[in-house]
Amino acid sequence: MIVNRKICVLGLGSMGMGVALSLLERQFEVVGFDVNKNAMKGLEEAGGTVKNSVKSAVENCIAVIVLVVNDKQVEDVLFGIDGAVEGLSSGAVVIQSSTVPAAYAKECGNRLLDHGFEMIDAPVSGGAAGARSANLSIMASGPDSAFEKVADIMDAISGKIYRLGSECGIGSTVKTVNQLLAGVHIAAAAEAMAFGVRAGANPRELYDVISGSAGSSWMWQNRVPHILDDDYAPLSAVDIFVKDLGIVLGTGQEMRFPLPLTAAAHQQFLAAAASGFGREDDSAVFKVFQKLSDIKIEETKE
Repeated sequence: MIVNRKICVLGLGSMGMGVALSLLERQFEVVGFDVNKNAMKGLEEAGGTVKNSVKSAVENCIAVIVLVVNDKQVEDVLFGIDGAVEGLSSGAVVIQSSTVPAAYAKECGNRLLDHGFEMIDAPVSGGAAGARSANLSIMASGPDSAFEKVADIMDAISGKIYRLGSECGIGSTVKTVNQLLAGVHIAAAAEAMAFGVRAGANPRELYDVISGSAGSSWMWQNRVPHILDDDYAPLSAVDIFVKDLGIVLGTGQEMRFPLPLTAAAHQQFLAAAASGFGREDDSAVFKVFQKLSDIKIEETKE
């Protein structure tokens, strides 16, 4: 049982803010930091505490949850000037939940050990909604001693925790595979929907039939309604999959492993980002086909 219930969340975007608010609701003391002052104001208004530097934010915290955009930002908040390693208390655990290359996650864990701190490589799935509802899936690897210290914290933000071994990097490897599949499925769903509508199918009937057929997927059922409703408010952005599929492809290059489907999906997300849809929901990859084929979903609604 945790006596010290003070936790720092580094990164207060949609994921980090959701996690921070979930922890507050479960009576943890939450300190946050983000370069976005509006995000910090939002956490403060919700009952959290904010600090003006990472170093001061992590002081006296039992755990630090890192939910930033990429490995460069992880590097900055952990090892940069006034970074976490300069302010962490003895025995604190770093829960690194940003999506990063597995090789970097392993390196990061080793470097933190050199500073005297344990890390759990703990990327998550479930999106902003899962973060806010404390229903994330956590793909976690790291030393047992670290898990013992922060078990209550991880339970408080998750619906399912997958323990994947004692070495940092394994969790990020599994997350890389998840993002490969997620990105390919989203791109395939957008392509299939556009193809069907262009061929003359009623879009809502097409969605209903495929949802009950062998060609369906979780992403089809989750993302196509955004297309049907012309609602691209970002729950997970196109730019995220540009980054994440880039990580997948980079890992494949290092392994000399071919990833043709991933490469094709990555190009579709790049096309969407280049068309100005990068900050829209990832289902906006469909808009690339709309531009190419002049598909009008709204005109075919019942």
